[in-house]
This record gives sequence, structure tokens and C-alpha cells, in this order.
Amino acid sequence: MIPLLSKTLTIPSLPLLRLTLTPHSLLTRFTSTPTPTQTRPMSSDSTQRVFQLKLDPLTGNSEWVIIEDGNKEEEETFKSSSHALLATTSYLDMLNDDTRNRAFREAIDKTITKPCHVLDIGAGTGLLSMMAARAMGTCDDSKKGMVTACESYLPMVKLMRKVLNLNGMGKNVKIFNKRSDELQVGIDIPSRADVLVSEILDSELLGEGLIPTLQHAHDMLLVDNPLTVPYRATTYGQLVESTFLWKLHDLSNNEEEASDGIRLVPAGLDTILCVKAKQHPMHCDAISKEINLLSEPFKIFEFDFWKRPDSQGDSKLLIKATNDGRIHAVVSWWILQLDSEGTIFYSTAPRWITSPIATHTGNWCDHWKQCVWFIPGEGIPISKGEEVHLHAVHSDTSVSYNLATQATEIRECDSIAGDSHLTLSPERIAIYGDRKWRSCMLTALNNLLQARVHPLCVVADDSVFLSLLVAHLSKTSNVIALFPGLRERGVQYLKAVADVNGITADRIEVFQKKKYLTLNDTKQKKVDLLIGEPYYYGNDGMLPWQNFRFWKERTMLDSVLAEDVLVMPCKAMLKACAMSLPDLWKSHRCLSKIEDFDHSIVNNTLGACGDLPAPLEGPLLPFFIWQCGETKELSETFTIMEFDFSKSIGPCYGKAQVEFTEQGMCHGFVLWIDWVMDAKNSVVLTTGPDERYWKQGVKLLSQPVAVGGRGSSTGNCCSTLIEASFDPSSGELAVKHVWS
Repeated sequence: MIPLLSKTLTIPSLPLLRLTLTPHSLLTRFTSTPTPTQTRPMSSDSTQRVFQLKLDPLTGNSEWVIIEDGNKEEEETFKSSSHALLATTSYLDMLNDDTRNRAFREAIDKTITKPCHVLDIGAGTGLLSMMAARAMGTCDDSKKGMVTACESYLPMVKLMRKVLNLNGMGKNVKIFNKRSDELQVGIDIPSRADVLVSEILDSELLGEGLIPTLQHAHDMLLVDNPLTVPYRATTYGQLVESTFLWKLHDLSNNEEEASDGIRLVPAGLDTILCVKAKQHPMHCDAISKEINLLSEPFKIFEFDFWKRPDSQGDSKLLIKATNDGRIHAVVSWWILQLDSEGTIFYSTAPRWITSPIATHTGNWCDHWKQCVWFIPGEGIPISKGEEVHLHAVHSDTSVSYNLATQATEIRECDSIAGDSHLTLSPERIAIYGDRKWRSCMLTALNNLLQARVHPLCVVADDSVFLSLLVAHLSKTSNVIALFPGLRERGVQYLKAVADVNGITADRIEVFQKKKYLTLNDTKQKKVDLLIGEPYYYGNDGMLPWQNFRFWKERTMLDSVLAEDVLVMPCKAMLKACAMSLPDLWKSHRCLSKIEDFDHSIVNNTLGACGDLPAPLEGPLLPFFIWQCGETKELSETFTIMEFDFSKSIGPCYGKAQVEFTEQGMCHGFVLWIDWVMDAKNSVVLTTGPDERYWKQGVKLLSQPVAVGGRGSSTGNCCSTLIEASFDPSSGELAVKHVWS
């Protein structure tokens, strides 16, 4: 699957082209952490034609792909490409959330008791629109009612039409392929709507543009005092101590114990390399045993859907500590009140919260998580009974916090470092602060440099760490950093920290041309060392083998490499493990009926697993396995195939016979890459399920299979053959299995 960038280009019926950049407010459902594998809708005009930007992960190049409505040839193209378009979104997970679906259905049935005009913003597959139409169908004189479904993303509009027709509701719901702020009363719809049903919420609540969407709807599309489902949303928070969370953002203090002599965050430049100051979605239940709760839950903000919200707001709270500790983060969540009477609720609270309206039903879901706001630096020390001042501020699309005690004031991560300031993902910050990881890199590089006296070293990826480390270890080396993703940002960062690390400005050159490196660029000197972690800026959410861009880069640089060039990593191994993943499988299983509405037609498009017609299979998807609810390893780790980076990139094939060692239900296979850093295999960096800072790839089975070790008397399956092939033209990995 070639992933899609988060841009679309809208083409009107006139010859003029226009690129429309919309606010985040009216986007359809995507995963909560934007990555290059995701897409975002933009404005659509009457022709309903968009260009989707498609990214090749092996080259970083992109191309525009047309998605058009009402054209038979384009419809066939959509059928073949829609699987890649929507499989990485969280629509499927959301539609499999029975608790959410039931709560909305109950609230809609309770709210819509007479014929009226219902507006559904961000309609998706049309589930809420169909619920509203059905609720009116039970009313007297229901023909006077109408449902308007507004959905800006064309691929989802095409899917919604199919769902509506499958359920015999094509005439009950009028669809508009527009953003809601493009909808006009008197032109598109005859009158203002009496009822708003909408679910444009992300893990933070506001990130999908709830506030500007409601503002425009109340100003232009709704009657005064409309009915709404949901009725109200309330955000809550709790102060916590967690060493794990601290390591995800405080590189300055964590790298102090590293023995390599490199300072990525020099003293006085605490914010030069940090995590973006925002709420980060995370399954906090997965680390509940590592969290020390330092306060009772507290209410932060309340948002009423039935009235126009303010763009800005703040909340000043005085919170009493319930335990001794150090405040590393604010964990937050929200609770929806779906009906006006306050009898129907939905909560994203972690399981340790025992409030009656926040009690968890046992459902694990990935489309909504808790959020974590990191307290900069080492956090705030606190004693039981001591009071903390918390100042929460919300904008149109986000919430931020500032905390202080009587003795402490905390400065947020800001742009104090100017143009050299870099923000990285929490996991990347944690990796750069990890002593074990840095020690492995140090050992591997020392081994390489022993064989070279005056090496020319090319850092092929976006590793600022390796660029500095090579120059630090070898005073006679010349380093060229390609920085394909960081580019100018990487240049400015290196300028800011090189001197502090004892490296002169001429020791590291950043190659900024768009074409590939040539001998003219190296002054006719061949490259002795080609190295990478590998890491590419912005690719944090991609599948593990999509970092094989390093292999592609190595191939394109072949003409400038010395015959005896040393490559690090020298090879990669595709590793896997059979696992029980009941929560993840349930959230991605095939859909049938949702609150009595047939959704089976969306399964292939949304990348579902289970009961797909042959030869269709569910896609490989990236996940942090440690955050995937209940998990259990059912086999030993096994190697499927190896990739030799001393050679040019090419097709690869491998297979492995898997013997099950534990009894249980197998829901799929988890795959990852082990990077072999040196030819002696003495330094191997694994990115497997036990490593929390990397995502793994998951291949879910069509149906769970009962397995057990050999000699088991249960009759369960005891082994399977796994086959995998790698396509160097697309970077796609195909995985198949045969049960035995």
C-alpha cells in the first residue's frame, strides 16, 4: 500500500485551478495522530473532483491522484484504490464501537420525537443520518421531516451513498459533498435545521474543529435553541507521576547519563529539541501500573452543543495533591452527555476512574484515547496536601496547560531557540535519551571507524545524532548529512549545537540539493561510510519496513560509494510473532449490522478483517502493540527473511514454519524489523513488541484460530507456514499464511 499525504486539491468546473486550505474544523474521521499514511479532505465544488496526494515511502516523492464523482471509469479506479485510501483511517474502529453506536442511537430516538429538519455534519457512512431518518419514520406525518448529511471527503461520500442505498434510505437522506461552512440556507437547504446530530470529536475533543463547526452551524444553519445530539461534553484531568511519560519528553535530563559525549540538548538550549507542546493521544491504561496518581480527577472545560461556543476560554483551578511525587504530566479525557436529561453518557476516561458516568464498559477502542500533556523538564515536585495552580486555556482546536506551585514556575517548550528549534515525536525524544540505544550506536560506529583513517561519511537519513556522533568520534572524518526530511531545519539545528559538541562548522556539510549526491559534490572522493539509524522525519506512524527508504537511498548513491564501502545498518531482518490480539481484532473485524443498519458493503474499503471474499485480505497496519489492549504471545519470535544492504535494493522473498508454544486464540501476526548494525552481528537493534518506542506491523487473520503447542490434546492448530514478499517498486510487503 502506498500511503497518502494529508492534502487534497479541489478542481472546480471552470478551467481555473484552486488549492483550498481548510481549517481542521470540518475534517472527517482520521486517526488521532496525523501521519504520512493519512489523508485530509479539502473543499469540494459542484463537480466533486479532488486530487489526492500519494506518497512513495521509499523515495519521499509524491504524485496527485484524481478522485472524481459520477464517472464510471473513475468509479472503477475508486474501487481499486479506495482500500488504500481509507484502510489507515479510524472509521472502521469507530463503527465497531458498540457502546458509542448504542449511545447515539438511544439519544437520537429520545431527541427526535416529531418530523423536523435534521442536519448531520461529518456524516461519514451516514449512520447517524439513518438513525435520525428512522426516528422520524416512527412519527406522525413523517414526510414533513428531512435529513441533510454534510460530508466533505469525497471517498467517504461515495461510500455513504452505497450504505444508504443498501439500507433503502437513499431517498431519506440528502447528501452534500461540502464542508458545512459551504452549506447555504436557501440555496442548498430550504431552511435552518431544527436538530443537529454530529460526531466530529477526536481524543482531545476539539482537534477536529468542534468549536468553529458549531459556531458556523449556530450562526448560519440552525434554528434558535436547536436540539442537539450530543448535548454537552465535559473535559476532565488528573495530575500523574510516571517515569515512562517523563522519558517521552525530557531529553535534556535523560541524555545526561549517556557516555558518548554528545549533547543533543546543550545547557542553556533546553527547548532546541523537544516534543511539541500539545496534548498527545495515548492509551494510558497500558501504563496504569507505572502511574502514581497525584490528585483526584478535576473538571476542566464544559462545551454545550446546543449553544454557540466561544473560540477562547480558560479555567483556573487550585488542585490539592493526594500523594507525594513529581508531576510529570496531566492526563485528560472527556465525557459526552448525549441527551438533555443527562441519562445517556459516553466516556473516554481511563479504567482507573470509578465515577458512575465514566464507568468503562470494557470496550477497547483506538479511535478515542486519553490525552497526555507533558510538564516540561523534570516536572514539579509535590507533597501530599500541597496545592497546585493549574491554568487551562482552549483555542478553537486545542487545549494547553500551565502549572505552578508556590515555589515553582514551569516554562513551556517554546521557540526560544529560534530557527534552530526542532520538535520531534515523543518516541523519538525517548529514543535519543535512551542509554542502551545510544550505547549500541556508539559501539557500532566505533567498530566501523576502526577500519577507516580519513573517512568520508554520508548520513543518509534524518539522524542529527549520528551526524554529530561520527564527527565527534573521528576528528579526521568529513561528514555529509542528506537530511531528506529535516533539510534546512537540520542545518539550523547543527549550527546551534555543533560548537557546544566541539565540532567545527566545516566538519559536517548538509547536502541541500534536490538531486542525488554525485562525485562533483564530494570533490571526486568516494564515500567510505554510509550510515543511518534509519530514521526519516515525519515517518513515525508508518510501517517498520517503510524505513527501507535507507536501502533505496543506498541504491541511488551507488555511483559515489567506494568498492569497500561500509554500510550501517548492514542488513535488516523481518521478524514476527503469532499473537492473541482480541481487542485489536474486534475493533477491525468485518461489519454486518450496526444498530440494524447493514454496513457490510464498507468492509473491503475500510480494510476490515474477517469474511472478506477471496482473494481479498485485510491490510498490514501500524500499531504500538503495547497499547493494543489485551495481548499474548503464542509463538517464539521467528525470522521470515533478511535484507542485505550491501547490495542494491531488489525483490525479496522468505518463509518460515511457525510452531505455536502457547495455547490460545491466534488473531494475527505482529511483524517488525531488527536492524543489524555491523557485519559481525554484534549490535542488533530490535523494534519488536517489547520496545515501546517503535510501531510494529500487524496482519490480522480473517477469523481467529485456536492454537496450541505440539502434543496438546485439544486438537488445536500447532503450526503454520508464513510467506512474505517485498516489492522494491512500492515498498509494499505482502504476507500470507497456510495452516497445518
